[in-house]
Formats: sequence, structure tokens, C-alpha cells
Amino acid sequence: MVWILRIFQRADRLTGEHMILTGNEIVKATRGGDIGIDPFSVDCVNPNSYDLHLGRTLIRYTGEILDPKINNTFEVLSIGDEGFVLRTEEFYLGYSTEIVGSDIYVPVLHAKSGIARLGLFVHITADLIDLGSHGNLTFQLHATVPLRVYAGMRIGQVSFWKTEGVRTLYSGKYQGSHGPRESLSYQDFAKCEKEEKNK
Repeated sequence: MVWILRIFQRADRLTGEHMILTGNEIVKATRGGDIGIDPFSVDCVNPNSYDLHLGRTLIRYTGEILDPKINNTFEVLSIGDEGFVLRTEEFYLGYSTEIVGSDIYVPVLHAKSGIARLGLFVHITADLIDLGSHGNLTFQLHATVPLRVYAGMRIGQVSFWKTEGVRTLYSGKYQGSHGPRESLSYQDFAKCEKEEKNK
């Protein structure tokens, strides 16, 4: 019984501090400047999220084996008016046409329910957007069945969460992203190697 009581006590604390914003609160926070969504339309507001649209540009890696220690090669693809078929054996990076960010709330990326029901992942485990990060959101696209996508379609949604504690704002390598951004993990390796040499 003790563990059940602790669960309810923790739930009470979360209700007070760590909560998801409703659609109405997203509108208020956007109009008040605490959330940045550009362009913004009330037609894209859901009960507790905001719809995101797919941009026209995709990135596809061209290397046979990807390596986080190197700057992997890729090609840039364009989605025509007829759409673009995502292949199951490929991995693509897309982006939201909206510039999204907040210094107050934590954005979290999700798929649209209807898109998920067609077998498409819009992120591969990386759904959390850091406080203070502002830019186009990169979609990590993987189709479980061949799927045609279109530029401008509603493909994802973003929710916003309250935080607890002192806020530290993001100032990393993906800040101010425009269009899809490839992995820059190799910069982390280079930084660590440099720090190790300087010890």
C-alpha cells in the first residue's frame, strides 16, 4: 500500500508543476510571446497540441554505413507536386515548415494519429526539444510500408510542457535550424577528443 500512496503523491506533484498545455493555453502563450510558432494559425491548434506541416526538402544519407564520428554524406531531395514515396529500406530527414521554440515550455514532437496509422515514424526516439531551441524541427522519417508524402501536409504535432527548477537555455549546434538538419554528432566526438588531449 505504501508504493500506491507514493504514486498518488507523485501524481499530485506532477499535476501542480509538470503539465501539458491545452490548446487554449498554447494560443495564449503564443500570442503572449512565451511560445514561438511561425507561421501560426488557430486552425492548427488541437486540444493539447499544435499541428506541424512537412516542408518540401528531404535529406537522405548516401553512405552504406553511417558513422557518428564522421560528417556523413547525404543528398538533398525535393518533394514535387505529385508527392514523394518514402521507401521502407531508406531513412529520411524532413522538417516542419513552422519555426518552433520556447524559453518557457518544453516542446515535444509527436506524429499525427492518422499518419502513425499509415505506418510512418516522424521521429526515431528523439522527440524532446530543448528549452531555448528555436528553428524548424527536423523529422526523422521512417516508413514501415511504402508511403507517399506531400509538401505542406500535416504530418506531426508538438505539445508543450511546464518545467520545474532553474531553466538553462539551449545554445547548441542545432540552434536556428533552417530546413532539415543532418546529424552533427561528429562535432561531439571532436570536442571530446580535444578535451582529452588537453588533460
